[in-house]
Amino acid sequence: MGYKVVVAGATGNVGHEMLNILAERQFPVDEIAALASRRSLGTEVSFGDRTLVTKDIEQFDFTGWDIALFAIGSDATKEYAPRAAKAGCMVIDNSSLYRYDRDVPLIVPEVNPEAVAGCTKRNIIANPNCSTAQMVVALKPLHDRAKIKRVVVSTYQSVSGSGKEAMDELWDQTKGMYVPSQEVAPKVYPKQIAFNVIPHIDVFLDDGSTKEEWKMVAETKKIIDPAIKITATCVRVPVFVGHSEAVNVEFEEFLDEDEARDILREAPGIMVVDKREDGGYVTPVECVGDFATFVSRIRQDSTIENGLNIWVVSDNLRKGAALNAVQIAELVGREVLKKG
Repeated sequence: MGYKVVVAGATGNVGHEMLNILAERQFPVDEIAALASRRSLGTEVSFGDRTLVTKDIEQFDFTGWDIALFAIGSDATKEYAPRAAKAGCMVIDNSSLYRYDRDVPLIVPEVNPEAVAGCTKRNIIANPNCSTAQMVVALKPLHDRAKIKRVVVSTYQSVSGSGKEAMDELWDQTKGMYVPSQEVAPKVYPKQIAFNVIPHIDVFLDDGSTKEEWKMVAETKKIIDPAIKITATCVRVPVFVGHSEAVNVEFEEFLDEDEARDILREAPGIMVVDKREDGGYVTPVECVGDFATFVSRIRQDSTIENGLNIWVVSDNLRKGAALNAVQIAELVGREVLKKG
């Protein structure tokens, strides 16, 4: 017996990936609805070998539907998620709206699946930020072994994290570099993104950090352990899809790099590619379309007593968003709805 599933925001990058992944993982769907805003009403989207016509989210009745995957941004989620939850539909939300709500679980299934027990308080589950999701998948098995004291992370985040317009801006600016008459001024980003890096994601906060950096701190504490100290620098780079992170970890006790490598090889959701030779690591281009979080460059940090450095790469539209949401839906099916 399957589920009645809604994908809200089906015409966007993440919504499109949600539909793809539901089909790829053969999620047990009896009925599916693709929702979009009124301006996208009637747009056709693919679900496996089927074509769906989008429906108007404003007029949609969530009564009788089991699970709704939301990829519509915080403003629209604020309006429609409570409506769906009140109708008895379990909402899995990709926006930041509910991530820091005490009554809403923030879940990465490989890391804290037990948190799903709290989802019935609001009938809402939050999906973490893309940069957080891949990092905590790599950190949690190491934390279970040696307990993490402090994390210093620098991210290299692709433009797909800002949506289709950002991807178009990178493409158009890159072409414009070779044809001066076609130069494209920055619109999505504050500075040129082609052949450049921008140490600024989301808005600036009073302490000089950005909202993206704050999210990584707050979400890692909520998902893994509030005692972990973490500092982040988040950077946008001219890559279309795939986020990369250089992560420095300090533990309470010594953890040998070889043992860490073995732990990560056995951990769920992780693929270790770590050869100390040319090309013996994973880059964003190679991770696109893959379910795994890739870990490379595992090595001791000799500047502190109990330190390791790791390189973490993942498809941000998949593990950082759509895949994680579908994995949460699978968890909800097993642990909460339990049909069939």
